Amino acid sequence: MLDILIHNAHFLLLGQYPNGPVGGLALTLILALLGLAFAFPLGVLLALCRVSPYRVLSVPSTVLVYIVRGVPLVMLVFWSYFLVPGLIGHLVSAFTTMVVTLVIYQAAYLSEIVRAGIESLPKGQTESARSLGMSYVATMRHVILPQALYNMLPSILSQCVSTVKDTSIGYVISVQELTFSAQQINASLLTQPFQVFFILALTYFVVCYTLTRCAHVMERRIAQRRASGKIQELRNVINDSILQS
Repeated sequence: MLDILIHNAHFLLLGQYPNGPVGGLALTLILALLGLAFAFPLGVLLALCRVSPYRVLSVPSTVLVYIVRGVPLVMLVFWSYFLVPGLIGHLVSAFTTMVVTLVIYQAAYLSEIVRAGIESLPKGQTESARSLGMSYVATMRHVILPQALYNMLPSILSQCVSTVKDTSIGYVISVQELTFSAQQINASLLTQPFQVFFILALTYFVVCYTLTRCAHVMERRIAQRRASGKIQELRNVINDSILQS
């Protein structure tokens, strides 16, 4: 197993680069980063539409989120692979297809995370902002969203873990990411599939475990800041009561 790793480490990490296209783990991370970078603003927009008091925004966005979340990712990959070229009039690469699929798929899940963060905040904050004359958009932009996004950072980072694993579906349309590279190595060796796919599983585990630990650390820091804020608020109440007495 160690020999397989030593002789194929470059191919697993970078694919054929610099003599060919980037692949392997590097392409997996690129796909995940691009998917999340484009999915995040779309997810926030969908979340705002879902909590909007206007049904013309909330109903279509809710239907879209339910449809995307109710369909297997591999089906979305196939739909994008055959539908996008028909819409734009020319063929697109498998890489572009996978990015488009990840953006749509992850936006639906991120929208639910952001929506949960918005609805977890006390409604009094929205009412107070509106009573001060702030519009609905300004209230969401300056009061609600900053708190909701901060509170949901651990969940958003956990979604990154799912995105990294979801990139492996790109194998079915020959995107040369980590799983595709492992299959290429297995096809060349023929007799050691367990060792090859054990290395593949171990690589995914290391990447995902690292991101999960980062999410836990972030969650603890947010909890500590909340606790310190409550303690400070309690001290202020006690000081005010002492001064009044």
